[in-house]
Amino acid sequence: MKHVSIISLMLVAICGASCFAVDDTAEITRKVEQELPLMGQRNWIVIADAAYPWHSRAGVETVLTNADHLSVLRAVLKTIGRTKHVRPNVYTTTELPIISDADAAGIKAYRDELTKALEKRIITALPQEELFTTVAKASESVRVLVIKTKMTLPYTSVFLQLDSAYWSDDAERKLREGLKPAK
Repeated sequence: MKHVSIISLMLVAICGASCFAVDDTAEITRKVEQELPLMGQRNWIVIADAAYPWHSRAGVETVLTNADHLSVLRAVLKTIGRTKHVRPNVYTTTELPIISDADAAGIKAYRDELTKALEKRIITALPQEELFTTVAKASESVRVLVIKTKMTLPYTSVFLQLDSAYWSDDAERKLREGLKPAK
């Protein structure tokens, strides 16, 4: 534990307030519970693999964790699920489904477990570079929380864009249609 405290202090010295380290999913849950009341529509939470870039923008906070990637995802989704104001739109990479175990040993097992972790959620797949760009652009105006895990399989980051839990996509479409000028 003393070793982890020294590492945490070193990270704070290097990163300032934009990053810190936590050991387990309970600490991740506490962090997300602390942040969620402030977060809303258009904020992002990224459960990132080890190669995910460290953003330099002030709007991005990075948390480094030793906790298992899928355990972190499950904990974050469970925590979001307890709120009344936000719900996650889930994004994964288009690259993930086509990677073979021959190129990345364990990727099939990861995909199977990811499917279970995401239950019956709607998942949108986009190219990883597009997701990186979208998150970077979002951080210009809203906060982004990146939870960086030790996952060393490629294209495994999961992106959660928060949306209003008390206003549906269908209701938004109807509203937008009603705002269009009559022809």
